[in-house]
Amino acid sequence: MIISVIGEGNARPDIAELAERVGAELARRGVSVVCGGLGGVMEAACRGAKSAGGTTIGILPGNDPNDGNQWVDIPILTGMGYARNVIVVKTGMAAIAVGGAFGTLSEIGHALGDGIPVIGLQTWGLSRNGETDKTIVMASSPADAVDKAIEAAENRVTSLEQQTH
Repeated sequence: MIISVIGEGNARPDIAELAERVGAELARRGVSVVCGGLGGVMEAACRGAKSAGGTTIGILPGNDPNDGNQWVDIPILTGMGYARNVIVVKTGMAAIAVGGAFGTLSEIGHALGDGIPVIGLQTWGLSRNGETDKTIVMASSPADAVDKAIEAAENRVTSLEQQTH
């Protein structure tokens, strides 16, 4: 299973720590991490995953594999800049948003628009017509985020399998 971890490239230390714990928890459960491959939340999630023996995939914005952080196992070069955000979220069966700037918000929008579950950890909230939109499932901790993301991903896999049969 692959789960996307999304978040800002210039994360505060507390947000980076949450992302590192998310990455480690995913790896402990045998889940590969896909992210944008750069710094901040992306680097912290990869570092966490590698500390627990996991596999990391970095969907990089440019054409140089050396642009990825040092914990990316599989760099995927896109030459697409921010347009790569679609690939980052579509590669995972669910996404965990940790913190986040506007790039993260675009990834959340792409994921939700394509029916990809998004679990939030200190990230964006949504409202629609003045009402709170609970489409982003909020988590209380890194372990809770991983629990919810794996459950959502498993449900999505089951649903996709049922559609193809």
